[in-house]
Amino acid sequence: MTIVYLTAEIGLKSDLHTYSGGLGVLAGDHVKSAADAGIDLVAVTLLYRQGYSEQHLDDDGIQTESYRDIDPAQHLEDTGIEITLPLDGIQIQSRLWKMVVEGVNGSKVDVIFLDTRHPENPERFANLGERLYGGDDSTRIRQEYLLGVGGIHALDALEIEIDGLHLNEGHCTFAALEMLNRGWSREELKQRTLFTTHTPVPAGHDRFTWHAVEEVLGDLLPDDVRDIANSGDTCSMSHLGIGLCGSTNAVSKLNAEVASEMFHGTRIHPITNGIHHTTWTSTATANLFDEQIQGWRSNPERVREAFDIPADALRMAREKNRSFLRQMVEERTGVILDPERLTIGFARRFATYKRANLVFSNLARLRTIGAGRIQFVFSGKAHPRDEGGKNLIRQIFEGAQELRDEIPVAFLQDYSMEIGRAMTGGVDVWLNNPIRPMEASGTSGMKAAMNGVPNLSILDGWWPEACIHGVNGWAIGDSEGERDDERDANALYRILEQDVLPVWENDRDRWTSIMLASMVASAGFTGARMIQDYIRFYDDFRTD
Repeated sequence: MTIVYLTAEIGLKSDLHTYSGGLGVLAGDHVKSAADAGIDLVAVTLLYRQGYSEQHLDDDGIQTESYRDIDPAQHLEDTGIEITLPLDGIQIQSRLWKMVVEGVNGSKVDVIFLDTRHPENPERFANLGERLYGGDDSTRIRQEYLLGVGGIHALDALEIEIDGLHLNEGHCTFAALEMLNRGWSREELKQRTLFTTHTPVPAGHDRFTWHAVEEVLGDLLPDDVRDIANSGDTCSMSHLGIGLCGSTNAVSKLNAEVASEMFHGTRIHPITNGIHHTTWTSTATANLFDEQIQGWRSNPERVREAFDIPADALRMAREKNRSFLRQMVEERTGVILDPERLTIGFARRFATYKRANLVFSNLARLRTIGAGRIQFVFSGKAHPRDEGGKNLIRQIFEGAQELRDEIPVAFLQDYSMEIGRAMTGGVDVWLNNPIRPMEASGTSGMKAAMNGVPNLSILDGWWPEACIHGVNGWAIGDSEGERDDERDANALYRILEQDVLPVWENDRDRWTSIMLASMVASAGFTGARMIQDYIRFYDDFRTD
């Protein structure tokens, strides 16, 4: 039984930059975890020849972007297969590239990339897949047509029979319409499809005018498509996908509650995200587990045995991770981190709801608490058109300049999987302070936990399911439901001053216990656990 997993972005390795953030990296972890589990799954995505933007920051934190071509031959296998697809009255050409992801036990999952940079395509179509989340709505809807409808055509060309569809967000919705066009009944489609929603805010879901949808899809649209979507004057791709699919899941328990309010009348199943454990454990952590936890690579549930790791062995591995990050920071930024200070890490997309600058809300108080005691490492990109996110980066640089004599602050530009792995392994505390409940899951915190780095976080996304305050990390606030930046900043300062720093400086044994408890907690948030949750839905796709 072949499950087809469609996703607009995917993070498989750092320099194949067909990902922008958590959604894409999660897709990569999903595929790797499926390979580990031996699932008959094939993934489909687009080949963005210029990928996501490369970030450049000047001394004031002003972000500019450039784009560099991906040479697919350096990363992918050319299948030699091409498809044609009707669009805007002509036939466009797409070449199929492939990456084979091998699981821990030798099972393999193919990831298929659709590439429109073809000599027979007019320029506007040759460039259709140039940039991830680039262009206007006219480009985006055609990218989604290529992904959804073209993705099904690609599987035909590869002679892969589709038993079930897993749509990773609304970008993939047109695939469901193509399956109806190929003869699946509405009942079959509902039985054999799963839709995953990540985005907890309405503005984050793609909407196109009905005219644009009709122009691109034409006869693929059923007569009652507006009733299916039930999204008013514009077509919400997520509402349409959920209306077509039989099952829908969100990516944490809290996210499922939020999504249930967005998609009224739809049962939203919670499947909390998980990380691919062997991808996100640092070299030093992996070596520690190899020595201390037999079989953890094939069964990451064994990481629950981390409490048995000797304290000295843990501290030695942690110092290797910390030293690696300090070296990276000095080489890339010139900032010299003090090995004795508490290093706080914050790295993610610079969207405004994530409040990257919250810890700098009151610099005088931060100085009083942390001068000579703490230091920060930040990383993250703002979308090229997100001026609010870019302003947050400038504010981080302004805060760093004011604090430079008392609290070192480094910003690693051009956030990538490589930087994320170094940071989640090498900091001492992982900071996360979004506006609750806008963090769908927050997988970076899981990566930190797996490496023995405790989380200091708002109770959002996955953290309410894992947090035991003061035991495996710390909660900021008490699950408050309304935004109050001053309240949350004060809670952050209070916990840092009264809970985190005293343990770091004065109780080495308790800090070691918190690191081990963090590792133990992470065992419940791996891709291996996540994929087993998805298998329950995949098994229901069977029609025999």
